[in-house]
Amino acid sequence: MSDTDEHQVVHLWSLDEDVVLVEGDDGSETVLSGRWGAQRLKTDGLAHEALRRMQLGPVRLANVDRTPGSGVPGCLVLLPVLREVAHLVVRTIAMDDLLGPLLSVYPLSRDAAFRLGTLPTDRRFRLVVGTSLVLRSDGLVMELRDSPYQVVVHRPEAVWIVGMLTRPCRPGDAVAALPLPPGVTRGVIGYLLAAGMAVAVDPAHPGDDRPGPGDGP
Repeated sequence: MSDTDEHQVVHLWSLDEDVVLVEGDDGSETVLSGRWGAQRLKTDGLAHEALRRMQLGPVRLANVDRTPGSGVPGCLVLLPVLREVAHLVVRTIAMDDLLGPLLSVYPLSRDAAFRLGTLPTDRRFRLVVGTSLVLRSDGLVMELRDSPYQVVVHRPEAVWIVGMLTRPCRPGDAVAALPLPPGVTRGVIGYLLAAGMAVAVDPAHPGDDRPGPGDGP
């Protein structure tokens, strides 16, 4: 893995596998049907196309075409739409090495609203006590009673990071201990925190919980 320092984090979005997508009669709305019933969204062609792609599998919002004539990146238009259906969206973190995703976060509740935040470098984090880890055909599945999320760890690199959090650990210590790009290690920890599978064990400092750039595309 001598070239891992060249790889970057990739944030992917997809619809849960049980979601059915239907375009409205006049093309101005999209209906998404899932385990919590149907939801109608006001959508333009860009949003509907993005949702259609997300139904087929994980997509990178930065790759979605810009809104015609606006000069605004498509991802900035899509984020407000996707927040309305956050309980139907699977969030995935990967590396740009074409070897598949590292870790995915699946919503289990109508109230799920996955949101990444800034990862403080001076605080220690660890897995939440009671988190279960079960090896299944699709990967290492992490669950926590009453959690709105289920996490599936797909690759051994992400398992290494999960292992670092069995004891209190600063992000910098995990970065130093693992043969992975620093952004990947910090990114996976951020996903585990946002999914509620990891928690800080040190007192918070002002500004620690403000949204970070990782909540974008």
